[in-house]
Amino acid sequence: MSRRTEGERIAQFDIWSRGYLSPEGDLSDAAPDFAHDRGELVALYRAMLKTRALDEKAVALQRTGRLGTYASSLGQEAVSVGIGAAMRPTDVFLPSFREQGAQLWRGVTVVEALLYWGGYERGSNFSGPREDFPICVTVGAQFAHAAGVACALSMRGEDRVAVAVGGDGSTSKGDFYEALNFVGAWKLPAVFVINNNQWAISVRRGDQTAAATLAQKAIAAGLPGEQVDGCDVIAVRAAVAEAIARAAAGEGGTLIECVSYRLSDHTTADDASRYRDDAEVSAAWSLEPVRRLREHLVAAHGWTKDEEETFRTEIRDEIEAGAEAYLAAEPDPPTAMFDYLYAELPAALAWQRAMVDGGEDG
Repeated sequence: MSRRTEGERIAQFDIWSRGYLSPEGDLSDAAPDFAHDRGELVALYRAMLKTRALDEKAVALQRTGRLGTYASSLGQEAVSVGIGAAMRPTDVFLPSFREQGAQLWRGVTVVEALLYWGGYERGSNFSGPREDFPICVTVGAQFAHAAGVACALSMRGEDRVAVAVGGDGSTSKGDFYEALNFVGAWKLPAVFVINNNQWAISVRRGDQTAAATLAQKAIAAGLPGEQVDGCDVIAVRAAVAEAIARAAAGEGGTLIECVSYRLSDHTTADDASRYRDDAEVSAAWSLEPVRRLREHLVAAHGWTKDEEETFRTEIRDEIEAGAEAYLAAEPDPPTAMFDYLYAELPAALAWQRAMVDGGEDG
């Protein structure tokens, strides 16, 4: 009977974390070149302000019965805006339901965003990014969709990358693991971004997984994983841009975990005060991304009160105009729910559409 000898290490892995902009607005010496460009930072700042303004208007519309259930991105603007700023126009975006900042950056209009949340099918008929996917409410399914898109892009030999985003809760779904494995095994051009806002509705991140980080879930799929300060728009943009460049160069996919905090309720149908302490939320406000970048702009680039007020006025006017256009929109016909699902409507649904349209019930 042989004796067991001491094991030999056959693999070792590290997960690195990056952040360039401190909660006080101080910029690290390691920051990328664009972080020193006032114009670039102002554009990122404006996009986060616009995202927050859209959220405020959408919540107000919902509370007054003029919009459907809405998912705010309050406190998480750096994640979506950083993703949008990093993507190339030809890349394909597959969002979850909290990526308004990336959608706006990529050309989705305020009207279209509100139409979607108002229940209009044409809210997903984007005037800007024509091949971006509609919002995916089914948790985790967008990662499987992204793996399929990346596979198609690879087979066609196109210089494009599929970028999918989900919350921390989505990493507990089978769709996520299966898609991650597929991307790794086939070396597909995909970037998976996790917005770890600490809560999957009312379930804490620590109650759904024992993993020390969500980024390390990439290891089993043979992909690089990285954790990023999700309240630092500079870090998010830099990490996603590098992952896109890597995928475009044929080096495969990447998983990026953006650590943020959900300052709002999960959606307007939720009451987070039932399961979160006020002290926890108050502490998280000190880390939020909009104030952080504003303080840096003031200290390092002479951002003025007049510039701030001009921005806020322009954004408010744009949001109000979009809301007025949304409220004035003609309702979709009931048949719209059937007309944009398939290239050819299956027989099982065709008779239902006929019934709705006033035809024979078959």
